[in-house]
Amino acid sequence: MSLAHRTVATPLGKMILAASPQGIALCEFVDGRPARDLLAKIPAEARDGALGAGGAARRHLDRAARELATYFRGSLTKFTVPLDLRGGAFEVSVWRALLEVPFGRTTTYGAIANRIGRPGAARAVGLANSRNPIAIAVPCHRIVGSDGRLVGYGGGLDRKKALLEHEGGLALRP
Repeated sequence: MSLAHRTVATPLGKMILAASPQGIALCEFVDGRPARDLLAKIPAEARDGALGAGGAARRHLDRAARELATYFRGSLTKFTVPLDLRGGAFEVSVWRALLEVPFGRTTTYGAIANRIGRPGAARAVGLANSRNPIAIAVPCHRIVGSDGRLVGYGGGLDRKKALLEHEGGLALRP
């Protein structure tokens, strides 16, 4: 599949956005990594097939870029751009649960495991969280350790802390 993609500047660094006609499939901090490496994070089944990048994909990119800018200005608390969540069934269930964590709140990996009906699967939730290809819009940064510590974030713990401070959610608040 040929995804439409572009790089956008944010206060926390450049991000690459990629979209299919269904929605945003990738939103990642670049950190000097080539676009092809970041695009490879999207599962093969999403990259292969008849989802060519056209006008709809470009419209999703435009909307995502606008929403990110609005988020960083402090005027957006929930993303509405369509998402194209591609992964295994468990991963997608975790990512959908992340979408329910409100702006300015944090929760734990264990709480997400309970929410998806998999108590005791906190480590698996952590792994799925680390594979989330859509940073910020699918708010994996809002998940903290069971003791409230900041743990694990693909964009780096400094960015996780900055995002939570931006949202006013540094304290553990279920």
